[in-house]
Amino acid sequence: MTATGEDHVTARGGPWWWARRRSAVFDVSLAVASAVECGFEGIPFARDAGIPVAAGVVFGLLAGSVLLVRRRWPIAVVLVSIAITPAEMGFLMGVVGLYTLAASELPRRILASLAGMSLLGTLIVTFVKTRQDMSRGDLDIGDWFVPFAAITMSVGFTAPPVLLGLYVGARRRLMESLRERADDLERELQLLAERAEERAEWARNEERTRIAREMHDVVAHRVSLMVVHAAALQAVARKDPEKAVRNAALVGDMGRQALTELREMLGVLRSGGDVRRERAASVPLAAVGAAAAAAASRAADDEGPCLAEIEELVGQSAAAGMVVDLSVEGDERSYAPEVEQTAYRVVQEALTNVHKHAAGAKTYVRLAHRVSEIAMQVENEPAEEAASSARLPSGGNGLVGMKERVSALGGVFVSGPTEAGGFRVSAVIPAS
Repeated sequence: MTATGEDHVTARGGPWWWARRRSAVFDVSLAVASAVECGFEGIPFARDAGIPVAAGVVFGLLAGSVLLVRRRWPIAVVLVSIAITPAEMGFLMGVVGLYTLAASELPRRILASLAGMSLLGTLIVTFVKTRQDMSRGDLDIGDWFVPFAAITMSVGFTAPPVLLGLYVGARRRLMESLRERADDLERELQLLAERAEERAEWARNEERTRIAREMHDVVAHRVSLMVVHAAALQAVARKDPEKAVRNAALVGDMGRQALTELREMLGVLRSGGDVRRERAASVPLAAVGAAAAAAASRAADDEGPCLAEIEELVGQSAAAGMVVDLSVEGDERSYAPEVEQTAYRVVQEALTNVHKHAAGAKTYVRLAHRVSEIAMQVENEPAEEAASSARLPSGGNGLVGMKERVSALGGVFVSGPTEAGGFRVSAVIPAS
């Protein structure tokens, strides 16, 4: 960040109360000049007062050196200058003191009081001195000159430093305010950048999850059935060649279907790559996620899964050796593509889980068309002791993906074991 305000002061600190070394040197120079001035003016003061000249010079040097503390105690400097005004010394100290006081952060009533006292003191001293000079014959001018000279001198030594100090103080405060606003703005921009990075990271994670869910739904079920049929094919290859041929044909069909769906998704993911290649070296992950969603949508709109294919889906599981009972309640009707695809995927993933974890168990698939929603339930009985030799791996993402899909449409998803030892998957999705 830019060094402003306190950071700027700390970076260029000076001795004692000075913010900069340059300021300290400048004040010392002013104090020396003021002390020399008061020292010389102390000579005639000592003669008029009837005191030793050395005492007048020392008094002037001490009084003039007070200007050294003008930044720390400007009120003291102005009071000393007012106090020595009758001795006709300290004009430089009075002018600089009033300027410093006006430029400081002290209340304006203090400035007005001290400036008025300085004006009045200079007016009286100038009036008396000019009157004495005219009475001695040093000045041969009319009586009008006495008040004119007094007013001119007092205003001339008071008004300009006060006005200049007010201007410099206001400008200094404005610059400090601008620096603070710039620092605040920079901090806000940094905070916004951090939040934007967090949102981008969150979006990337969401898109990764979305892509993984789409790929899982497209491939996992059919590959699982292929593994089941391959295991059955291995078991009956020598005993029942005809059944082995049928299983081999089913494996081929399912493999072709899986490849077709996978190609559709990858084709959409790759679409637009030539257009973006000139703009960036890599495609943003958000674009990949959008492509995955587009792939799923296109699959739903064109040849994607729908409720009409539920019977075919159940038939594939039955062909793999599962005992499946399908029941449909209510009047069948069409739904939005995303609703039908989600319902299909829930049933598909539930059947896949039965193949993985409860091979040979009887399974019930229930589908209910209601007024404003569609409900589905897949429940399997306890698995038989003789497990399938397919040994299907499980990634643990199926139930999570189903819940995410149903929740995204505002539905309710519940899964868990039954009292009989089986497993039940239920989902209710709004019709619109």
